[in-house]
Amino acid sequence: MEENNEQLAAFVELLAQLSKELQTLYHSGDVQAFTDMNATVKAMYRIQHGNEDDAFKTIDPDCDVIYRNFDMIVAVLRTTENGEVDKGAQTAVNRFLRNITEAAGNIITLFGLA
Repeated sequence: MEENNEQLAAFVELLAQLSKELQTLYHSGDVQAFTDMNATVKAMYRIQHGNEDDAFKTIDPDCDVIYRNFDMIVAVLRTTENGEVDKGAQTAVNRFLRNITEAAGNIITLFGLA
Protein backbone atom coordinates (compact mmCIF):
# COMPACT_ATOMS: atom_id res chain seq x y z
CA MET A 1 0.00 0.00 0.00
CA GLU A 2 2.80 2.42 0.90
CA GLU A 3 4.52 1.72 -2.43
CA ASN A 4 1.30 2.60 -4.27
CA ASN A 5 1.06 5.87 -2.33
CA GLU A 6 4.66 6.70 -3.23
CA GLN A 7 4.04 5.90 -6.89
CA LEU A 8 0.87 7.97 -6.91
CA ALA A 9 2.68 10.90 -5.28
CA ALA A 10 5.49 10.63 -7.82
CA PHE A 11 2.97 10.52 -10.67
CA VAL A 12 1.13 13.59 -9.38
CA GLU A 13 4.44 15.43 -9.10
CA LEU A 14 5.24 14.53 -12.72
CA LEU A 15 1.76 15.62 -13.78
CA ALA A 16 2.36 19.01 -12.14
CA GLN A 17 5.72 19.21 -13.90
CA LEU A 18 4.05 18.42 -17.24
CA SER A 19 1.52 21.17 -16.63
CA LYS A 20 4.33 23.65 -15.98
CA GLU A 21 6.16 22.52 -19.11
CA LEU A 22 2.98 22.97 -21.15
CA GLN A 23 2.55 26.50 -19.78
CA THR A 24 6.16 27.30 -20.61
CA LEU A 25 5.70 26.00 -24.13
CA TYR A 26 2.47 27.95 -24.65
CA HIS A 27 4.09 31.16 -23.43
CA SER A 28 7.48 30.84 -25.10
CA GLY A 29 6.78 28.76 -28.20
CA ASP A 30 10.26 27.27 -27.77
CA VAL A 31 10.21 23.76 -29.25
CA GLN A 32 13.14 22.84 -27.00
CA ALA A 33 10.52 22.45 -24.25
CA PHE A 34 9.51 19.20 -25.96
CA THR A 35 12.76 17.63 -24.75
CA ASP A 36 11.77 18.24 -21.12
CA MET A 37 8.22 17.12 -21.79
CA ASN A 38 9.50 13.92 -23.39
CA ALA A 39 11.37 12.96 -20.22
CA THR A 40 8.34 13.78 -18.07
CA VAL A 41 5.89 11.82 -20.22
CA LYS A 42 8.22 8.79 -20.27
CA ALA A 43 8.54 8.90 -16.48
CA MET A 44 4.75 9.15 -16.12
CA TYR A 45 4.35 6.14 -18.41
CA ARG A 46 6.85 4.04 -16.40
CA ILE A 47 4.89 4.68 -13.21
CA GLN A 48 1.35 4.41 -14.54
CA HIS A 49 1.35 1.90 -17.39
CA GLY A 50 0.26 -1.53 -16.22
CA ASN A 51 -0.11 -0.43 -12.59
CA GLU A 52 -3.00 -2.37 -11.08
CA ASP A 53 -3.83 0.20 -8.39
CA ASP A 54 -7.41 1.47 -8.79
CA ALA A 55 -6.29 5.10 -8.99
CA PHE A 56 -4.02 4.31 -11.93
CA LYS A 57 -6.66 2.17 -13.64
CA THR A 58 -9.12 5.06 -13.38
CA ILE A 59 -6.82 7.50 -15.15
CA ASP A 60 -5.65 5.02 -17.78
CA PRO A 61 -7.80 6.46 -20.63
CA ASP A 62 -6.55 10.02 -20.05
CA CYS A 63 -2.96 8.82 -19.67
CA ASP A 64 -3.31 6.97 -22.95
CA VAL A 65 -4.37 10.26 -24.58
CA ILE A 66 -1.28 11.98 -23.18
CA TYR A 67 1.09 9.24 -24.32
CA ARG A 68 -0.40 8.80 -27.82
CA ASN A 69 -0.61 12.53 -28.51
CA PHE A 70 2.93 13.14 -27.33
CA ASP A 71 4.14 10.32 -29.58
CA MET A 72 2.33 12.03 -32.45
CA ILE A 73 4.03 15.35 -31.66
CA VAL A 74 7.41 13.63 -31.79
CA ALA A 75 6.47 11.99 -35.11
CA VAL A 76 5.38 15.32 -36.61
CA LEU A 77 8.50 17.13 -35.43
CA ARG A 78 10.71 14.40 -36.90
CA THR A 79 9.18 15.02 -40.33
CA THR A 80 10.03 18.72 -40.38
CA GLU A 81 12.95 19.93 -42.45
CA ASN A 82 15.84 21.44 -40.52
CA GLY A 83 13.62 21.77 -37.46
CA GLU A 84 11.41 24.30 -39.24
CA VAL A 85 7.78 23.77 -38.29
CA ASP A 86 5.51 24.68 -41.20
CA LYS A 87 1.88 25.75 -40.85
CA GLY A 88 0.47 22.23 -41.28
CA ALA A 89 2.84 20.74 -38.74
CA GLN A 90 2.11 23.60 -36.31
CA THR A 91 -1.63 22.98 -36.63
CA ALA A 92 -1.15 19.29 -35.88
CA VAL A 93 1.16 19.95 -32.93
CA ASN A 94 -1.28 22.50 -31.50
CA ARG A 95 -4.12 19.97 -31.69
CA PHE A 96 -2.03 17.30 -29.95
CA LEU A 97 -1.02 19.81 -27.26
CA ARG A 98 -4.67 20.70 -26.65
CA ASN A 99 -5.49 17.01 -26.28
CA ILE A 100 -2.64 16.55 -23.79
CA THR A 101 -3.69 19.63 -21.83
CA GLU A 102 -7.30 18.44 -21.66
CA ALA A 103 -6.32 14.93 -20.55
CA ALA A 104 -3.94 16.30 -17.89
CA GLY A 105 -6.74 18.58 -16.68
CA ASN A 106 -9.10 15.61 -16.46
CA ILE A 107 -6.61 13.73 -14.28
CA ILE A 108 -6.02 16.77 -12.08
CA THR A 109 -9.77 17.16 -11.61
CA LEU A 110 -10.27 13.44 -10.97
CA PHE A 111 -7.64 13.53 -8.23
CA GLY A 112 -9.25 16.65 -6.75
CA LEU A 113 -6.16 18.76 -7.31
CA ALA A 114 -7.92 21.59 -9.11
